[in-house]
Amino acid sequence: MPRIITAFSNPLVKRIQALRDKRHRREEGMFLAEGLRILTEARETGRIPEFLFYAEASARHPLVTVLVKDVEAAGGEAIETTEAILSKLSGKDNPQSVVGAFPVFDAELSSLDRSASTIWLVAERLRDPGNLGTILRTGDAVGAGGLILIGDCVDPFSTEAVRASMGALFTVPLIRASWESFLPWLRSGPGQLVGLSLRTDNHYRTAPYAAPTFLLTGNEAQGLPAEMEEECDLLVKMPMLGKADSLNAAVATAVMAYEVLAHHSLAGSN
Repeated sequence: MPRIITAFSNPLVKRIQALRDKRHRREEGMFLAEGLRILTEARETGRIPEFLFYAEASARHPLVTVLVKDVEAAGGEAIETTEAILSKLSGKDNPQSVVGAFPVFDAELSSLDRSASTIWLVAERLRDPGNLGTILRTGDAVGAGGLILIGDCVDPFSTEAVRASMGALFTVPLIRASWESFLPWLRSGPGQLVGLSLRTDNHYRTAPYAAPTFLLTGNEAQGLPAEMEEECDLLVKMPMLGKADSLNAAVATAVMAYEVLAHHSLAGSN
């Protein structure tokens, strides 16, 4: 039976609100996700929140009813609360009708099946949570095998990154690794490492992509370090016809991902 919490001073409210801070996420091993659509997608992938907060007005929504049932069946706790407390948890003036606190999850490189997809996304020192969330959405859209985060990237479980992913955090395998561990793993099996760079003459539309393609995107401000470019099997560039010297990292990743996907689709039809 769900309990009702309406007091801002409630210890659980304070505990869950603190998950908006990276240190508390690390200590608790949990993160926040908001919105009925995102939580429903999480449920469909087998991810059930440990704590589910929902507004009284949405209590009878059929999808909320199912979420409450599944949370309680999994040993979690469902809490009916006010929109004011939901706003406090999410940090938004117009909060979603449901907020869930999920256990943090990561996959290991050793668990990946590189034959699961012809395209994989790799991001190095990505710093913007919006970019990370958007790249996850791109990964979901192109059927990528996963997103591998290299080095000191922004926390993928931050509220901003989760929000930007629009549920793709739950549908695209996520791996965090060092360059020193990623490269030997990559070279232990099939896989073409493709880097985005301005220091090449290879046009992205005519480059010889090979499956599985691991598409490597560099840091938003600095791009790929020279030593990483040297390890790439192929460097490609996207022509800049205006005054900008580069595209946004997430936009560039999306354009490249669809180009690689189209190349593999054509190759498969021949």
